[in-house]
Amino acid sequence: MLRPIRTLAAAAAALALVSACNSASTNGTGPDKPGDGPGNSRGVTADSIKVGGIVSMTSASGYSKKDTDLGAKARYMRANAEGGVNGRKIDYLGAEDDGQDPAKNLAAARKLVQQDKVFAVSPMSSVTFSGADFLEQEKVPTFGWGTLPSFCGPKHIYGFNGCLVPTPGGTLNQTWPEGIATILGGAQGKSVAVIANDSDAGKFGIRTFQQGFTSAGFTVSYAKASVPATAVPSDWSAYVKEILESNGGKAPDAVVSVMQTPNNIGLFTALKRSGYKGLLSDPTDYDPGLLAKDATKQALDGVHVLLQFQPFESTDPKMAQFKADIKAAAGGRDVPLNMHMLTGYMSADLFLSIARKAGKDLTVESFQSAAQGFSDTGTLVGDRAEPKGQKDSFGCGALVQLKNGAYEVSVPFECHEPIPFK
Repeated sequence: MLRPIRTLAAAAAALALVSACNSASTNGTGPDKPGDGPGNSRGVTADSIKVGGIVSMTSASGYSKKDTDLGAKARYMRANAEGGVNGRKIDYLGAEDDGQDPAKNLAAARKLVQQDKVFAVSPMSSVTFSGADFLEQEKVPTFGWGTLPSFCGPKHIYGFNGCLVPTPGGTLNQTWPEGIATILGGAQGKSVAVIANDSDAGKFGIRTFQQGFTSAGFTVSYAKASVPATAVPSDWSAYVKEILESNGGKAPDAVVSVMQTPNNIGLFTALKRSGYKGLLSDPTDYDPGLLAKDATKQALDGVHVLLQFQPFESTDPKMAQFKADIKAAAGGRDVPLNMHMLTGYMSADLFLSIARKAGKDLTVESFQSAAQGFSDTGTLVGDRAEPKGQKDSFGCGALVQLKNGAYEVSVPFECHEPIPFK
């Protein structure tokens, strides 16, 4: 029942629906009547469950999360091959492309719910999530990478590895600070600079990681969400100068970028050309496809990348299953693995696990009831539990380093005790 991935034309068509969808929806669903009422089973038939995704397949900078869609498709394909969920196959529509545009993100959410009548949105992977309020209002179970505030708090929205941008009263995942401390031989007396894009996600990233690194014992010498979010700077000299003088006129021991690949390439290249010899790290660039270009490989050489899942180099049987599933979804071809595939795969996996627990009588209400007491252990993202994951991260991760054209595990996958977020 898997359908082809949506094209850009579909995203454009979704935009055309916005004005109509703003005023009313079909079958009595609208702003004044969220969902379909008690026992909401929109998208559920006797033998299928309709699911769609929202992914930044394209962006102005050229950065793409398109393989998130392949990862989700891989997990749903295996679920269907194993008989589906309580006798129902997953009818996966593929992912709508939001182009990292807030208007398109909301349009995609409206289209999936009001036109396609999906039961759930999984995966949702973008730096913008303007459709979150609409999906929550319509009681649509939604799963994705919890790097945005919308994954922390709403009842129907879930991060596949928990809430990574908590509100006060939640907790912070300490994998990144603790991992970098391990590489540097401890945090005491060490300094770190944290830089991000000037966006909501970037500002939250600065706030959370500044607290996390400080709590781990680092001196945070620089913490700014100052890089334009809409275009990659052609000149990084001003940023580099500030960073290299941030530690009392000296360079920090580590520079941490909370940005996407095009920005990281520019920043890290500029830092290296300036003579910087400290540790470089980001949470994005774990992608063998990046190694195809010599310039990119050179720019990212030596960089430690934060992972919130088992590295692909892991010997865990679940990783072997993931690789086999991706190959099957790619038509039997061996394709370079990347973190976006894992994002889609584990978003789908968490949805499937809760849906299975909900039982044969699948409605939004039974799904939410199952989620309230859901937990499992030993997954590719560690131990999972809901509703804990709507407030806290699952606390596990690893670091890998690009070295001589290949990734090596620099800090093994492990779980750290989270800290309270203030």
